[in-house]
Amino acid sequence: MNFDELFGNFPTLTITGLEQGAIYALVALGYTLVYGVLRLINFAHSEVFMVGTFATLWTWQFLGYDQNSAAPAFGPLLVAIIAGLLVAAAASALTAVTVELVAYRPLRRRNAPPLAFLITAIGASFVLAESFGIGTERAPFGMPTLIPQETLFTVFGAGVTNLQMLILGITLVMMVGLDQFVNRSRLGRGIRAVAQDADTAALMGVNKNRVILLVFVLGGIMAGVGALLWDVRYGFTKFNIGFLLGLKAFAAAVLGGIGNLRGALLGGLLLGLAENYAAGLFGGEWKDFTGFVLLIVLLMFRPTGLLGESLGRARA
Repeated sequence: MNFDELFGNFPTLTITGLEQGAIYALVALGYTLVYGVLRLINFAHSEVFMVGTFATLWTWQFLGYDQNSAAPAFGPLLVAIIAGLLVAAAASALTAVTVELVAYRPLRRRNAPPLAFLITAIGASFVLAESFGIGTERAPFGMPTLIPQETLFTVFGAGVTNLQMLILGITLVMMVGLDQFVNRSRLGRGIRAVAQDADTAALMGVNKNRVILLVFVLGGIMAGVGALLWDVRYGFTKFNIGFLLGLKAFAAAVLGGIGNLRGALLGGLLLGLAENYAAGLFGGEWKDFTGFVLLIVLLMFRPTGLLGESLGRARA
């Protein structure tokens, strides 16, 4: 594609990039929350997302939907979406909490070195992925098409679909809700206190372990919501679905400034845009490559990311 064609497709590439970036951002929030409190890169978070995709699938199957089902009427559709959202969020949150209690908390009790946490995180990621690989015979699973894609309106000649509006709308609501919770609620103040100085927060009566559990729950919920949106938009899941998407979400968190909630949103959207512009200009094979090159180049000039503070002062 030449530059003239790229500019002609610019609105379409932008809308698609924002849509994909929104899902990256939701998953990136989990990385940012955990890092902000524990200074830990939770590489098992990609599988927390994967669990959410399967939870959504199984919920819809339980409700009687399969790949051959016709699109339901509004009432049953609303029930299916809400049920899938709640189950995916709960399953992902439960998975995240299990990883914290089984894998990370015992290491903290023993004052294990940072390398032990890194190895454990990678190990937990593989255990979760391979558990689903064995249980599902490593095959991809198609999703019921509950919401047929329809163009609602056009922007500069580019069609905006109902699914894109759903993804962007839910992401915005979740982001604003989380931002308000962390910055205005009593529990949110506890998260920020532990993120800034865990020892001082403990002296002030903040229960560090409860705060840690809370950030894993919140990160899991965000991953679960992202999982449902992935299922609705892309229509399939697999035991290793979280690997590449998790890496991209982590890259988005670092790009925006890991430890910064709004940075996760900004990083996700920028990553989605960069991937789609590169794919439009050079071809689809450049899509995955471009995002990580962008990350490397940015970190060379701004190591803390676009909105991040220095690591010693990073806050959730």
